[in-house]
Amino acid sequence: MKVGIIALLQETNTFIAEPTTLRHFEENLLVTGEPVRAAFADASHEVGGMFAGLAEADVEAVPIFAARALPFGTVTDETYAALKSQLLDALRAAGSLDGLLLAPHGATVSRTIRDVDGDWMTAVRELVGSDLPIVSTADPHANLSPRMASAVNALTAYRSNPHIDQRARGLEAASLMARTLRGEIRPVVAAAFPPMTINIDRQCTDEEPCLSLCRRMEEVRQRPGILSASLFLGFPYADVPEMGSAIVVVADGNQTLANDCAVELASQMWARRQDFVANLIAPADGIEQARTMPGPVCLLDMGDNVGGGSAADGTTLIHELHRRKLGPAFACLSDPEAVRQADTAGAGAKLTLRVGGKTDSLHGPPLEAEFTVLQLNDGRFEEPEARHGGIRHYDQGRTAVVQTDAGLTLMLTTRRMVPFSLHQLTDFGIDPASFHYIVAKGVNAPLAAYAPVCPSILRINTPGATTADIASLEYHLRRRPLYPLEPETNWTPCAGTL
Repeated sequence: MKVGIIALLQETNTFIAEPTTLRHFEENLLVTGEPVRAAFADASHEVGGMFAGLAEADVEAVPIFAARALPFGTVTDETYAALKSQLLDALRAAGSLDGLLLAPHGATVSRTIRDVDGDWMTAVRELVGSDLPIVSTADPHANLSPRMASAVNALTAYRSNPHIDQRARGLEAASLMARTLRGEIRPVVAAAFPPMTINIDRQCTDEEPCLSLCRRMEEVRQRPGILSASLFLGFPYADVPEMGSAIVVVADGNQTLANDCAVELASQMWARRQDFVANLIAPADGIEQARTMPGPVCLLDMGDNVGGGSAADGTTLIHELHRRKLGPAFACLSDPEAVRQADTAGAGAKLTLRVGGKTDSLHGPPLEAEFTVLQLNDGRFEEPEARHGGIRHYDQGRTAVVQTDAGLTLMLTTRRMVPFSLHQLTDFGIDPASFHYIVAKGVNAPLAAYAPVCPSILRINTPGATTADIASLEYHLRRRPLYPLEPETNWTPCAGTL
């Protein structure tokens, strides 16, 4: 038996003015055929799990297409058209297949096609026909669409946030596929779409209220006839009709059972909707709290969440730390111009730099200060453990590490970099334990890396393209009503409709 593997992964923040282009995919990953296997086989990623799971089941994996770009702005129509064309051409060239494993993100948006994942998954279904089994993974930050659910025979989302179970979900998808091909199961999908959005600061699956809900999900998974159950947290920074949360349940040949379980879980989520509303801490208040907390204190910069597409050059927290002369403190900023200036000056040099705040006016003004250049490096590092995103090899471009006399240490990068790996520091000789304050530009994703070394963690409501105060964002296309943006929203639990 032969099963093809296709991945198209990008989380789109429609509130970012600059678009995602083909260059962003080419800089990260855009491959067809065997290079797909080389890119993912050993990674803590769902595609790596797919390859391993098919091998365990004695099914031949056929790598077809993989594209990935870091979260950023809306994908241009030309870029999506090129990706879709290359994907479908590679699928046609793959020859006869017995099944397909898909790895969409679920929150990819182009300028005119708002449900990109539903679009390309439907195109794949139309190309291979209704009889070929298709099993898909998805990021729980997907804004799940009915088109995505109807294009596949089974759908399973990562169960953890931070996402440290991606490879396990790829293994699960491969197992579902192998069992389907052997005639052991006949998966059917049900989805429920309660009209609510879970605030980003309430989405950690190791914390309440998600923790209790995830336990209920596991109880449902253990029921006879249930093959899988998934919680979709949603992605509030994509202004699309599908924005919001969802539940997916996969049952073995019993559509009624799948529908009933999906409605049950969605009803439980809806009943606790008030618990998923944000608990926001202002920057000045957060810094004040952090002063007396055991260090290092991880200050999660929610408004400049790089994993949500933000600029990676927000200065709100570093201004606060610098103004108060608090330290020792560490933060990472994307600032190619400052890197070039530090590179020219050389290691050991002292110079005045204007750092950060250069992408837009959302994330704070540049910080101007005198810095000493501590080191310069190539910005490449490796993460051997399972961390959010399942990425092993990182490249943030030419990098400068600089420090003020007051103890503010900044890692300045040429490329935006997600704070998913502690090796971003340790591979360059930077000891996290030497700081009292560590600014990580994320909300939940950095926890897998930073929680083991940071006894104190605070989520800070900084301004930016990923502000946790979503009531301040100007939506035009999202579904309405949607709790808590419309507090009086009512819902009669049902399956299958937005």
